[in-house]
Amino acid sequence: MEFVQVNDSETKKDFHKLPFLIYKDDVNWIPHLRQDIEEVFDTGLNICFNHGDAIRWVLYDGSRKPIGRVAAFINKKTAYTYTQPTGGMGFFECINDKATAFALFDKCVEWLKERGMSAMDGPVNFGEKDRYWGLLDDGYDKPAIYAMNHNPPYYKRFFEEYGFTGFYEQIVYYRNTVDPPNARLVKLAERITSDPHYRIETLDKKNAAKYAEDFRTIYNKAWKAERADFEELTKERALSLMGKLKPILDEDTNWFAYHNNEPAGVFICIPELNVIMKHLHGNFNLWGKLKFLWYLKTKGCRTMLGIVFGIAPEFQGKGIEAAIFTELGKRIQPKKSYDHILISWIGNFNRKMMHLLTALLDTVPYKKFITYRFIFKS
Repeated sequence: MEFVQVNDSETKKDFHKLPFLIYKDDVNWIPHLRQDIEEVFDTGLNICFNHGDAIRWVLYDGSRKPIGRVAAFINKKTAYTYTQPTGGMGFFECINDKATAFALFDKCVEWLKERGMSAMDGPVNFGEKDRYWGLLDDGYDKPAIYAMNHNPPYYKRFFEEYGFTGFYEQIVYYRNTVDPPNARLVKLAERITSDPHYRIETLDKKNAAKYAEDFRTIYNKAWKAERADFEELTKERALSLMGKLKPILDEDTNWFAYHNNEPAGVFICIPELNVIMKHLHGNFNLWGKLKFLWYLKTKGCRTMLGIVFGIAPEFQGKGIEAAIFTELGKRIQPKKSYDHILISWIGNFNRKMMHLLTALLDTVPYKKFITYRFIFKS
């Protein structure tokens, strides 16, 4: 076996080609867009390179056939928030061979150790947590979700036999949008909608910069209170994220809550794009963009994907969550614009949100992912 660092067109091609070999018989696999993945490793586009580093490899067998791939990275803003300095590994793909998998893990450990790390989390992303994060552990029989991992069941065995242990779980929840709302949810929502100090409104794309800043305010308050490794969202990053989402945002499905004009809650929901992405074969080139627009216009998306749901700590437990979802239902159900909603991903450390989704929103678990941690041996 031979490791080759991904740093030219040939190795990049093999890095993206390998999953097509592994998943050729998996009808639920939908390839990530190579352009999205390349952006993660672009030092000019990924701001994590301002305070970190990343590397990736392709592993070849003796006949120069790719049999595995992996990436390792260090985000210095989060690496030292734990007892031991912790790096990350991700974009792991491997044939069904334990020795190959262990060689990939060893390569990451070696690189991270040389840079002062004592542990690594994986599979994770060198960037935002809403994509390429966690190992699929339940939901293999369901179509892959845009920018979320999909993997064969044998990956879990490789991770755990190597010595990775579960750090936390992430759950994606599902609900039919046509079902009537839970009566308790409606009653709880009325506390907010009847109070003149509160306002619930949809995102207005014509004023996207304003909503980007409101989103940033809520995001930084809500997630800082929950995560030790939280990295604050900057104004520039929030504007960049809004700019990327704006072309596909449906104003009917994106909601903000305010208390005396102060941002208090947010729900960002986009069409579940993989119903279209499956036709692009992982390439968002010019031809891929034309196909995307054609399928979006002629077929559309009947499933929406909630990617961010946050309430500022001082407003949690007051009913804002219920108000947002009640107003969402009032808007989309008469139009019959969507059949299903997926809400991703909710960490199992967020018990309040898990209770809200199951007890009040009547959602059910749809997929489960595991983020693992491996402590290096001295």
